[in-house]
Formats: sequence, structure tokens, C-alpha cells
Amino acid sequence: MRSIRPSSGIRRGRNARRRTSPVLGAVALVSALALTATACDSGEADAGGRASASASASAAGDGKITIPDDIKDRLKEHGIDLDKWRNGAWKDWNRDDWLREAKDYVNPIIKGLWDPDRMRRAEEPDRAVDDSDLSGDQGVTDPTPAAVEAAAVPTTYHATAPEAGKLLFDSPEGTSVCSATVVEDPAHPGKSNLVWTAGHCVHAGKKGGWYRNLAFVPSYNDAGMSAKQLETASKKQVAPYGVWWADWAQTSDQWIAQGGPTGGDGASYDFAVIHVTPEEGDSGKSLEETVGSALPVDFAAPAVPKVRSITATGYPAAAPYDGQRLYRCEDKPGRLSLNTTDPTMYRIGCTMTGGASGGGWVATGSEGEPALVSNTSIGPVKAGWLAGPRLGGVAKGVYDSVSKKFAGQ
Repeated sequence: MRSIRPSSGIRRGRNARRRTSPVLGAVALVSALALTATACDSGEADAGGRASASASASAAGDGKITIPDDIKDRLKEHGIDLDKWRNGAWKDWNRDDWLREAKDYVNPIIKGLWDPDRMRRAEEPDRAVDDSDLSGDQGVTDPTPAAVEAAAVPTTYHATAPEAGKLLFDSPEGTSVCSATVVEDPAHPGKSNLVWTAGHCVHAGKKGGWYRNLAFVPSYNDAGMSAKQLETASKKQVAPYGVWWADWAQTSDQWIAQGGPTGGDGASYDFAVIHVTPEEGDSGKSLEETVGSALPVDFAAPAVPKVRSITATGYPAAAPYDGQRLYRCEDKPGRLSLNTTDPTMYRIGCTMTGGASGGGWVATGSEGEPALVSNTSIGPVKAGWLAGPRLGGVAKGVYDSVSKKFAGQ
């Protein structure tokens, strides 16, 4: 969750230049053990980039990973030596390398990197935080909502919030954490491998690049163990449904061009969709089949005055929380306008802090069923409320692009 400082308020009326076409940012993440080299593309909504070559890597007698020469060559084209990357070269955040164009970004999966201790120690990344009736909402900000105390989600989490999980990644500041949600994939009904989160959980915005070692852990700490208990917990206890690495992620072009760590920059477009694959190899089951559920995404949710309540879920990591347990807030939303040119955001009272970023916001959708309608994006320096983007045409473009990319696989 990115912070807004109440002393200065929200930046209003700032007419930042933005591209009008819904160009989508994209990043290809390449597996080190079940390696797939993906064709580069611009990330346009109609892009149909497919894997240009793939092969299973195997362990040689000396324990090193061996992969076909043609795939090694492809990685070298992107400046990556697979063995060096797996042995720690990914920790080099050289600015020129980090800010490469998305089409040139490759990020091999490192099996076993996210062990229980590393998961537990990951910190919140913040160092400071249509068919709808949108015309009546544009440019409107409602009074600040009263704080709603976040409630602990009953354990086991899989029984009460099976779509929720923790998102882990590395940034220049170190190991970091957000929250995320399993969502339906129209190209693979009942067999989705799609995860929804915030844009700032995958990309640093206008002054940075893509984060690395991105992995999703559904029902993290399913039994709700304390931080002390987790110190000796097994990986199975911490990640009962496995670790799922991103092999593709996309966020909005607006977030990449304008997003910032504070002040609300780019917040109205602060969303991302990730396609994941299991770390332990293909079991034949999708993420949705593994956890037993996925939420539909509603891009035509009712305007704010027509929404009775929204429930936000996540793993808050900044004090007074420790990032190890799942919480949620339920409140009737209000409106938050960062400036008159961007879509108005949802805002609810909630005491969750950083680490809850990217967690799903669920409401009764246009079809009358629970659906994801937003995700946690920003909040004040001192917790009390959260705001999330309204999901419209740009969000649907990101979602559809990821779905179509893997439609034939």
C-alpha cells in the first residue's frame, strides 16, 4: 500500500501527461527448471505472443542446470547468464539494467528461493504508502470515512478465503510482500492460472522497473500460526498449496509512465494481472483447481452510490501487523478523486497497512454474485482508510491480454 501524507493532502488538479491508448506493459518471466523462452511483444491488448521455444532443464551430474543451447542464447541476448543469475546476479539493480524496456526483460525462476524463512521475513514494500454510471462520480471526493478495524480472517484461510494469498518479490530495497487474489480466466474456465494484484507490486512505476523473483503463495500460513511458530514451520505449513511463480505479468501503461511511491501518482490505474506456474513442476492441475476457487472480475461494477459494501482482504505487514496473518475490512465505499482527468477511486475505512497492497476488493457484481471490483492501492501514512482503482476499460485490456496470451496453452 502506498502512502498519502495527510499534512499535504492528495495532489489535485495535476494534469500529468498520459498516453491515451491503453497500451499494456508486459514482462516475460522465464522458468529455470521448466524453461520457456517467450517471444517478445509490445503488450498490446490484441498481442498473441506465444512461446518461441521451450524445453525442460535437467540437473547434470555436478548439480548444475543444463538447458538447450538455443535457449541459453536467447537469455544471453537479454544479458542473462542463467547460472550466474541463479547464483545471485539478480541482486544487481544497476539502473540501466533495471530500467530496460519491458520487452527486453527476462527473469528466470529460482527454485527453492522462497523458503519459509525468506517468506516470513519479506517486508511491505512501502517506505512512506464503462457501463457504470461514472459521469456522476468523476472528480468527486466524499468525506474521509471512519476507520474500520481490520478483522482477522478465521482459519483455516483456505476454507474462508480460498482465493487470497501472499505475493512475494525482490526489489532494490530487499525482499518484499504484497497480497493477491486468484481470478477466473475466460480462456480456461475452471482452470485459471491468473492472479490479480496492484501494479506497484510488480513494477516500480515511472522511476523504476520490473521487480524480480515474483511468486504467489495461496493461503499463506493457512493455520494462522504466530510469527514465533512460523520460525520452525515447514514449507508445507507455510505454503500448503505450493509456491506459484509468475511466468508473465502485465500492468497498465499509465502505471508504468506515472506511478510513484507516494502522493497517489498513477493510483487510478494501479492494477496488474499475473499468470503463474507451479514451482514444483506441472502436476496437471491449474491454480484454480489446486485451491478450489477463483473470483470473477467485474469491469462494470455499479457506481459508488449503488454499492452497499466492499470487503478488502490482505496480509498487512506494517505495524501493528506483522504480515503473517490474513485480515479483512468491510465498509460501504465512498469516492476519492485524485484529479479530474482520472477515474474516481473507491475508498473504504480500514486499518490495514502496507503488505495488504494488491489484495482483492470484493462486492456484489453486475451479475449479482461476489466479484473482484478493485484492489488495495493507497492509504494515509497513519492507517485509517484504503483506496482502490475502479476497474474499467484499461483494466479489462490488461486482463484480456494475459488471458489471450495463454489461451492456446
